Amino acid sequence: MCGFLRLLRTLRKLGETDPQPGQAQQSTKMKFEDLLSEINGFGRFQKMVLMINFFGRFSLACHFLLGNFIAVIPSHHCNISSLDADGILGNLSREERLTVSIPAQEDGTPASCHMFSYPQFQLLMNSSSSTELPVVECQSGWEYDNSTFISTLATQWDLVCDNRALSRLTTTIFFIGVMFGAAAYGSLSAMYGRKPMLLVSYISGMGFGLCSAFSSSFIMFAVLRFFTGFTITGSVIISTVLNVEWVSIEHRKLVGVIDSLSWTFAFMSFSLIAYFIRDWRWLTVSISLPTIIAIITWWWIPESARWLIANGKADKAYNYLHKCAVMNRKKEATARIKPEELAKIIVTGRGNRKYSYLDLIKTPKMRRLALLTGITWFSVATVAYGISFNISSFGLNMYLTQFVYGAIEIPAKSSIYYLLDKFGRRITQAVSLLLVGISLVINIFIPKDKTVVRTVIAVLGKGCSATSFGTVILYSSELYPTVLRQNGMGYNSFVARLGVSVAPLILLSDDIWSHFSQVILSSIALSAAFVAYQLPETRGRCLPETIEDVEGIRKGSDGSPLQDRKMEEKEGSRVKWKDDLILQNT
Repeated sequence: MCGFLRLLRTLRKLGETDPQPGQAQQSTKMKFEDLLSEINGFGRFQKMVLMINFFGRFSLACHFLLGNFIAVIPSHHCNISSLDADGILGNLSREERLTVSIPAQEDGTPASCHMFSYPQFQLLMNSSSSTELPVVECQSGWEYDNSTFISTLATQWDLVCDNRALSRLTTTIFFIGVMFGAAAYGSLSAMYGRKPMLLVSYISGMGFGLCSAFSSSFIMFAVLRFFTGFTITGSVIISTVLNVEWVSIEHRKLVGVIDSLSWTFAFMSFSLIAYFIRDWRWLTVSISLPTIIAIITWWWIPESARWLIANGKADKAYNYLHKCAVMNRKKEATARIKPEELAKIIVTGRGNRKYSYLDLIKTPKMRRLALLTGITWFSVATVAYGISFNISSFGLNMYLTQFVYGAIEIPAKSSIYYLLDKFGRRITQAVSLLLVGISLVINIFIPKDKTVVRTVIAVLGKGCSATSFGTVILYSSELYPTVLRQNGMGYNSFVARLGVSVAPLILLSDDIWSHFSQVILSSIALSAAFVAYQLPETRGRCLPETIEDVEGIRKGSDGSPLQDRKMEEKEGSRVKWKDDLILQNT
């Protein structure tokens, strides 16, 4: 049989015209996806990697929401001990002491930042208005309502009144760290590999997180919070790329959905953790310690075979591919190929070349891709977090509200699997952003007293924003070539965190006009929908390996760009490659 096949191959070659130099070699090469499919592109090996990375990013997602609980400013009023130095208030009840010591606000509650310069006993008889009496700023600190929280940043360092903004500033500082960390880890993982930098992110992120919980001053906490964001963000960037680079084309959308659901799992779990741990220090510790599990399971995480081949390390790539094949019970697939043959799968021009962020803008189509994905990521993040920070009319306590925010993402993100298969990445991304913008516009015209209707519309917008966020992560990882994928994802994450930092500032515009923030957010969403529609579709296509693939320069033997070949062409090349291997090994 093998001799007959060899004869057929010889006759075929005799009937073909002589190929151009290098053409024959190119025609027998196969794409990495072809080899990955031979060893099962979504077998037990890939599921192991996916599961490890799923739980590995738990701490990161919780840190993203930590400010919602530790930066809360509980009800407070001035400490009135300075007015009772001589014990003149000793015979009064607590309510009476507050009445004669602190002016009342319009709703009847004690003022938060002012007190009377001396006790106003006449107020016990309601003989005068407290608004006309002389007041001073708090002289002896504040007393806080500890019924909900044992301790927060505000109660720890008196971040109230004139220092009120400092409490929320820690969230902005954290996301600035995330923003710069995304750029740094994108570049470092492209230079030194995915796996080593993933471990660095785990260890340093947990270390800074734990240290911040024992800060002795606000400045110390703010600095450590910045470095926590800077270091821990590498875990999500690197794990996302690793997941995509190890699975076959037909399973990438499923991996994208599972990746996205890991955030939902963490968001829902964090609300339960925060409910039982009301002290900010121990809450920070409780969400940092789970990284220990990620560090232990890191030993089972493989390096990206794509990255190894692209960087001239075919031997190591072969070892990981062999492990994958053994675990997936496809050992015979790697037995038919030698390590040196892996170098022929991906052509990178100069194997030792180091790529940087500048390569994102050196060529025309890469510049356009970077611009479009950057705008899309910025808009998706700004709108998603703008909605999350602004929706507060569920009529539930903050813990249950946070849980519901996470729960509504489950159907929204689960629908991605169907939408990506049915309509593709581009349509799903554009339409989800369009629906977010429409929901924001509708809420502008609904009266404030229609709380139920406004809540329903807001929840629909939150769901669409979750769909948009889940789609853009997978979509972008498919658009960038292997040699620049980490740089591209790092750049996109950078602009996304910039959007997250801007979202709270947009909400402050409601002080000018109550609907101003909604107008801004809806405009961003609608504009981003148009931008996202300009991106190329990636459904059913091989991942681009080099910049030449994106630019359409590197072409196959039929003259068509390699990244534009459909699944049918890929299947044909895989069958042909197997035939060649059978002949070579007989």
